[in-house]
Amino acid sequence: MKKLDKLILGSFLGPFLLTFIVVDFILLTVNMLKYFDEIFGKGLGFWIYMELIGYFVISISPMALPLAVLLSSLMTFGNLGEHFELTAIKSSGISLLRALRPIGVFVIVLSFAAYLSNNYLVPKVNLKTFSLLYDIRMKSPSLDIKAGVFYDGIPGYSIKVNEKVGEFGLKGILIYNHSSGASGNLDLTLADSGRMEPFFSDNYMKLSLYNGINYREAKLSRGIIDKPVEFDRTSFDANEIVFDLNNTFKLNRTAEDAWSTNRSIKNISEIKLGLDSIATLVNDKRYQNYQSSESIYPFFTRDRKFTPTDEILERKALDDSIRNEKMTRDRKISDSLERVANNPVKDTSMLLIENPEVRTLTTSQDSVKSNSRNVIASAKPSKTDSIFLQSKSKADSNSQSNKPTPPKVTPKPAVKVVRTALLTDEEHQKIDSLAEKQGFTKNAVMMALSNSRSLKNNFSIRNTEIDNYERDYRRFEIAWYQKYTQAFACFAMFLIGAPLGAIIKKGGLGMPVLISIIFFIVFYMLTMTGEKWAKEGVVDPLFGTWFSNLCLVPFGLFFVKQARKDARLFEPDFYLSAWKGVQNSFKVLRSKAN
Repeated sequence: MKKLDKLILGSFLGPFLLTFIVVDFILLTVNMLKYFDEIFGKGLGFWIYMELIGYFVISISPMALPLAVLLSSLMTFGNLGEHFELTAIKSSGISLLRALRPIGVFVIVLSFAAYLSNNYLVPKVNLKTFSLLYDIRMKSPSLDIKAGVFYDGIPGYSIKVNEKVGEFGLKGILIYNHSSGASGNLDLTLADSGRMEPFFSDNYMKLSLYNGINYREAKLSRGIIDKPVEFDRTSFDANEIVFDLNNTFKLNRTAEDAWSTNRSIKNISEIKLGLDSIATLVNDKRYQNYQSSESIYPFFTRDRKFTPTDEILERKALDDSIRNEKMTRDRKISDSLERVANNPVKDTSMLLIENPEVRTLTTSQDSVKSNSRNVIASAKPSKTDSIFLQSKSKADSNSQSNKPTPPKVTPKPAVKVVRTALLTDEEHQKIDSLAEKQGFTKNAVMMALSNSRSLKNNFSIRNTEIDNYERDYRRFEIAWYQKYTQAFACFAMFLIGAPLGAIIKKGGLGMPVLISIIFFIVFYMLTMTGEKWAKEGVVDPLFGTWFSNLCLVPFGLFFVKQARKDARLFEPDFYLSAWKGVQNSFKVLRSKAN
């Protein structure tokens, strides 16, 4: 590496790391504020929060990298231009593209690393993030009883105190006990004072009550004509209630398999499997539409069939073959396991080798091959086995003698009915009049209308299901292409930031930050717009996910071209000269017209 490359790359790495940390922190703050009410105030430990923050930092890094590359490259070449270092580089015969090469190579490597992170690291981190965030959401808030307010954080109890004394002391305690599941306030406890203290590593809470009364009324299970229910009133000087907080205020971790269907936790190969499964579901729904239509219109399909398209039939045949192959494989595995379970091998030196035609019993020891002999079990008896042949012949003769002879059945001649003539007009009129009198025509019309409505409802339901599956299919495709577009966005931001810094020749955190924020907002808006179009099916998901990059890459190439010519895009003289050129062209056109 030459000294120039070390100079440019060294001046880039510092701002890049700084801006990446700042941007990552800003995006982390936005995410934490989004879930602020759900994750804070629940008495979680320090390391739980640090684990969640670490997951958030990794999951938002694909969005932070493009902005960090844009801002750092703009600051780097802005500083070089501001201190006339870029001018000295050009005056020594080194082109701008050669000066951009070290950072360009670094950004290409960074883009490849971002792709690997998006495909392998981020899905696993998202899985752990979803699992931990769900567990935190499901956890009850920490035990915090406030004076004058009912507290229902403990399941089955509603507690109110008038005054809190110190850390554990309570005065004016009122408790409604709903742990029995009965509706209404049937169990009420009043106490003058008490203490609430945790014990056994905060897994249990002991509530000591002093000078109180408990009112308990039995549940009314019958009508009002029965005798009144029991009502108990118990006075006490001291009473203790123990609450189990292990399942209420402890963080219970959910199995990560519960999130296996989310597309954000899948890599490219898993997304492709999901796309194939969704395509199978869509094809099955379309095939069922043809099958249900035949059952609703039996008269129409008596001589004709609703034949699906060739595409549906080919996909159906492929899916059926895969299902049959899987069922056959699973059946073989289950049969082999069942055979091993029912017939355990006691002597491992003997192996039974099965063949459809013969079964050969051999020993597994190669050292005794000369003394071992293969025993072939055949379906036919040997000719030397006279006892078996005689017993078999006797059994066959006895079975033939005991077998009854079937009676002879003489077929009757078929009667052929020949119709001499068709129905006459008078007979047709009688049949029509009979159908009208009995209401057959009206019933037929009502039945046809009912069948049509049923078919329409079935089609609308299946059409909704197919639309949902297709929307999921498009979302899976978007998740697939995002792994490439988010990595390529780093290179697109470099194409914009580096030549733009060479043009404006301003370093620091003033103009570069402003321009970077503007371009990043444009990039974010274009990304959201393209993904929305892709989700709704307006455009192809491939075009929708690449839409923002396709819009910004031409700007980057334009800035590179202008930077090579040392264009002054951000100076008024550039636009004044351009306006004068337009005016001169109009004057030339007018003179030619005259």
